[in-house]
Amino acid sequence: MRALGAGAADQRPTGLFRIAFLESTSVQSFRDAFEQGLRENGLVPGQTIAIDYRTASGSAQRFDVLASEVVSTNIDLIVAPSTTAALAAKRATAKIPIVIVLAGDPVGSGLVASLAHPDANVTGTTSQGVDFATKHLGLLSEAVPDARRIAVLTVPGNPPNDRGLEQIQKAAAARGLVIVPSGWRTADELDAAFARITADKAQALVVFDAPPTFENRERIIRLAAEHRLPAIYQQKLYVQAGGLMSYGPDVMDLARRSAGYVARLLRGVRPADLPVEQPTKFELIINLKTAKALDLTISQSLLLPADEVIQ
Repeated sequence: MRALGAGAADQRPTGLFRIAFLESTSVQSFRDAFEQGLRENGLVPGQTIAIDYRTASGSAQRFDVLASEVVSTNIDLIVAPSTTAALAAKRATAKIPIVIVLAGDPVGSGLVASLAHPDANVTGTTSQGVDFATKHLGLLSEAVPDARRIAVLTVPGNPPNDRGLEQIQKAAAARGLVIVPSGWRTADELDAAFARITADKAQALVVFDAPPTFENRERIIRLAAEHRLPAIYQQKLYVQAGGLMSYGPDVMDLARRSAGYVARLLRGVRPADLPVEQPTKFELIINLKTAKALDLTISQSLLLPADEVIQ
C-alpha cells in the first residue's frame, strides 16, 4: 500500500489514493459526514483520494461479493461501516487495512482482538450497539410503563443482534418483564415477524439495528404503526422517518471520526497500532407526532433530557 508522507495528503506519491466504501444502503448525509472528516484530515475527495462507494442494498450475502470485487481492484483501504460489511471485508483480505465505523460488537464479532489492541488489519470506531439493548429496554419501559411483554425485532445470525438479545433477556428477567423475540432475514419475512409479535401479545417493541433493518426501516416503522406498537430504535434516522424514539451514538460523528483512521492508515500507521474508539456523543430523539398517533403520553422525565423532540 502506498503511504502518505509524514505531513499532509499533498506529500503523497503521484496519483490518487483509492478506497472502497461498503455500505448497506446509500445515505447521503452519512457520506457527507465521512467526506467532511476526510477534508479535515487533509484528504480531498476527487483530488487526493477517490472513493468507490459500493452498496449491498441490505443484503448480507451481497457484501461478500462486493468485498471480493474491491480487493481485486488493488485498492489502498476498505471502509466497512457495519459489522456485516466488515466481516465480509476481513474474509476477503488479511492485508488491506479495513476501517469500521458502526460495528456494534467488534470484539465479540471477531473483528478485533480487543478495542485497545486490534491486532489485525481492522480498526476504526464502534457504535457499541450491543451495550444499548438494556438501555433501550429501560427507556421503552419508561415510555410505556404498563408494558410487560416486550418484542424484539432481530436478525438471527447478525453477531451484535444475537449478543444484544442475550443481554436484553437478562435485563428483562431482572425487571420481571418478558421478551418476545421475532426474527427475520429478508423483507418477505417482515409481515410474518410482526404477525408473531401481535400473536404473542407484545405491548412494545425494541428494534435491533442491522443492514437489512436499516434498508427496510420505512416499512418496519409503518408496520409498527399498523400494529400500534410503541418502538425504540438505535438511530435518529428512524425517528425522523416516523419512528417513536431512538437512543444511540451520533452516527454522523462516528462517520466523521472514522475518516481520521483512513488518513492515519494511509500515512503508514498499522491498524494494529490504532485502538478502536468508542462513541463520545449520544442522542435521545422522540417523535411526539408518532406518540400522539399511538395515544401515548411521553413523560417529562423523558422529554427533558431528549436531545431532539420532533413535534
